[in-house]
Amino acid sequence: MSAKAILVPGREKRVYSRHPWIFRSDIDKTEGAITPGDVVSVYSAKGKFLAKAFYNPNSQIALRVMSWKDEEIDRALIFRRVHEAVEYRRSFADLKSCRLIFAESDRLPAMIADAFGDVIVIQCLALGMERFKQDVVDALVEELHPAGIWERNDVPVRKLEGMEMTTGLLYGEVPDRVEMTENGVRFLVDVKEGQKTGFFLDQKENRAAIAPFVKGKRVLDCFTHTGSFALHAAHYGAREVTGVDISEYACEFAAENARLNGVEDRVRFVTANAFDLLAEESREGKKYDVIILDPPAFTKTRSAVESAIRGYKEINLRAMKMVEPGGYLVTCSCSQHVTPDLFRKMVLDAASDARVLLRQVEFRTQGKDHPILPSSPETEYLKCGIYQVIK
Repeated sequence: MSAKAILVPGREKRVYSRHPWIFRSDIDKTEGAITPGDVVSVYSAKGKFLAKAFYNPNSQIALRVMSWKDEEIDRALIFRRVHEAVEYRRSFADLKSCRLIFAESDRLPAMIADAFGDVIVIQCLALGMERFKQDVVDALVEELHPAGIWERNDVPVRKLEGMEMTTGLLYGEVPDRVEMTENGVRFLVDVKEGQKTGFFLDQKENRAAIAPFVKGKRVLDCFTHTGSFALHAAHYGAREVTGVDISEYACEFAAENARLNGVEDRVRFVTANAFDLLAEESREGKKYDVIILDPPAFTKTRSAVESAIRGYKEINLRAMKMVEPGGYLVTCSCSQHVTPDLFRKMVLDAASDARVLLRQVEFRTQGKDHPILPSSPETEYLKCGIYQVIK
């Protein structure tokens, strides 16, 4: 008998809406011999076929949908999915500076693949998809002929899926640092030790969007990491740029990237807690023409959203007070649980407390290489607001 997962009555509505996750609490029972990570057929309580999905009872997301058709989940399907993911991006993206696979949005659950120059870095966070990892690697090699593929599966969430944390070479050769060009700006990427896969590609289009507002200006880039927004500001003609990050390693790396682009005379990096620096410079009455806030996620759970909003409001309030009249605030959040509406409300509350009027120039999300599934709000996680501050 083929393995089945039968849902609690009424829980099939989520599947009909094409949401790719089915939670443990949605499952009434399973039938047949099933090992965690197996592909199972999902049925409604009335016996209607719904989907094919990876099953892992150890995870809260017990079923990750691979197909809403009753089709074989095999190497050939993985190759088709990888081809479709790459083909989608060929029409608009630089495939040497791009997210090639964005998990559920590309119907490859919990699988990430990022391209940096001639190197691809992958990350897999689900047991079922892990079984097809080599097929994904082989498909990427066939599609793009990279110099090397490296895995960054050093993520604690893998333990919840019953997997080991691991990093290493999967194909070809991969140097410790890879050079990549994004929007005409050169970056060295630490694919082996850097955060996540080494570089945050999701802000690529948003970094390009600051171009009209920074020419000839004094810019402060908080949470600069390896200098991505700061170096874009310099590239687009900023007179003076200060990048701030709490990590000394990140600031040293950012300074190296500045030298790579020949803008070290206009860009400096400061190792400091951005909250403390904003508070100190605000008290001193320091002003900037443009302030960029691109912090790491302040919450990874719904229960901590209220605390996260307080953190976002604090830095936005201080930044608004420090922007010259008529200057610009670029403010971002990558916290999935902070919705766009909640983020907008926080910005408005901060503006009210700062006694400034904001003029929204743009409200943006992640780049097109991180496509959003309207059926899955979780895939829309990045918020980027560009506001003119009027006093």
